[in-house]
Amino acid sequence: MVIAAFWGIIAGSALLIGAVTGIYSKISKRLTGLIMAFGTGALIAAASFELLSEALKESSIFNVALFFILGALIFTIGDFAVIKFGGKERKRSKEGNSGSQGLAIFFGTILDAIPESVIIGALIAKDASMNIVLISSIFISNFPEGLSSSIGLKKGKFSDKKILTLWSSVILLSAIFSIVGYLVMDKVSDNIFAGLSAFAAGAIIAMVSSTMMPEAFEEGGPAVGLFASLGLLTALILTTL
Repeated sequence: MVIAAFWGIIAGSALLIGAVTGIYSKISKRLTGLIMAFGTGALIAAASFELLSEALKESSIFNVALFFILGALIFTIGDFAVIKFGGKERKRSKEGNSGSQGLAIFFGTILDAIPESVIIGALIAKDASMNIVLISSIFISNFPEGLSSSIGLKKGKFSDKKILTLWSSVILLSAIFSIVGYLVMDKVSDNIFAGLSAFAAGAIIAMVSSTMMPEAFEEGGPAVGLFASLGLLTALILTTL
């Protein structure tokens, strides 16, 4: 359980690192977009190679497909709710986030973190080891999220202290959700674990498609396709180590 919390914190800490970078240094939007594209490719690889492929070893294609679609659907419903309350720009560095938008951005980031953190804990419960591909992919994708969102919040007159407090609390919640994933998955059968892995994969794919991909292209331009491919390839290479 402690190990699950530790790796949840490590994966989520990239949000705070990105926030500090966005607040105290200048980094171009293009570079931010390219980093996000790389993270997008890495997350897609992790969802495909580490979650879906492993789930298929323990369950039927029907069960995996059902839970995959369900994960994507539930994330999408949550995303609609976050957008309705002003969290659409949570991965963007655009001007002017009001107080209510800032809270929506905060809750939207938590929505993004839930499937990632839960599956970290779940995988550790099942094999008692770190999943380097998934954790590396989440870490890489969290950095530009913290960076872009913090720049936007700063433009919206949020204080540095408040921004850093928000991201620190997300890291704490990442640890908590990792523990939840560990405690729940430690008791379930391989078939149920496979379904929940597929569920997390669907949520992750929905997340990168609705939030990360549009932001990456908007900031980085056509080169993001290459960087997303490099991110996927890097994750694939890590699976062979």
